[in-house]
Amino acid sequence: MRLAITYDISEDKIRTRVFRILEKYGAWKQYSVFELEISRVQRVQLEDEIGAVIGEGDKVRVYQLCERCVKDIVDLGEPSPERASNVI
Repeated sequence: MRLAITYDISEDKIRTRVFRILEKYGAWKQYSVFELEISRVQRVQLEDEIGAVIGEGDKVRVYQLCERCVKDIVDLGEPSPERASNVI
């Protein structure tokens, strides 16, 4: 499944931990946005890992993207950061 994940975390240490977790699963697209192509099992693992490190006031939002939605993604402006990715 394809996911887009956004986060809003004020504490640097926690934000870095969430970034590292997400980096294991997918591609960093812009400051607080990742795209991932993962299995249902990996999604559960990912959500458990993130849930264990975030605190009160932190926000993480997971969007599941359908095939039609993925085909309609358009990038405008600067290209996304080039990072190692498991996104196909």
